[in-house]
Amino acid sequence: MDESSGVGVLDKAALVLAALESGPMTLAGLVSSTGLARPTAHRLAVALEHHRLVGRDLQGRFVLGPRLAELAASAGEDRLLSTAGPILARLRDITGESSQLYRRQGDVRVCIAAADRPTGLRDSIPVGIQLSMSAGSAAQVLLAWEEPDRLQRGLANATFSAVGLTGVRRRGWAQSVAEREPGVASVSAPVRSPGGKVIAAVSVSGPIERLSRQPGRLHAPAVMAAADRLSEVLRRTDAES
Repeated sequence: MDESSGVGVLDKAALVLAALESGPMTLAGLVSSTGLARPTAHRLAVALEHHRLVGRDLQGRFVLGPRLAELAASAGEDRLLSTAGPILARLRDITGESSQLYRRQGDVRVCIAAADRPTGLRDSIPVGIQLSMSAGSAAQVLLAWEEPDRLQRGLANATFSAVGLTGVRRRGWAQSVAEREPGVASVSAPVRSPGGKVIAAVSVSGPIERLSRQPGRLHAPAVMAAADRLSEVLRRTDAES
């Protein structure tokens, strides 16, 4: 089937974006994946970077850019974002801790929604901030169900191990204690698309003094329930569309 739109430069730009769906790529990787000539791949990637449709990770590799998520949200088509607010607020109220929703973008995870604890000592994560995929319970969740090759690459600089991620898959949730930041603990669970793919992580986070060194014992059931509610909304909306 011919997938050409008839507008060559747009078709080539779409090839670049589609290639980056699988994760960060060097220019050589883009050339190999897209079949484009090296100068063409470089010119398109840099142009897309100018418009924030493509970004760079800490190693300088090309990744999908933040503008894509912004466009989806502005168009009102991001079902996950449109339903996350009340569910995160309820999770905050049940646990008494700040709650967040993260997506992976290349080698980072991005906080796309949050509901902060209103008073007292809290872990406040600004919406839009990029955090490492090498530490934290949300990073564990977003990596645990990846394809084997991407999982192994993700573990290269991680504070957690393959054995730890096996436990995450078995339990259905992850916890961290002072992984991302000293004094902070968190619990996370996966949100799944209608097809079953892990597309986001729901988290609660706060000071270790309240969450303890086994935060999953306190909050894993509530976090998993919130993640399941988001997944169910996505399934129901998909069935109705």
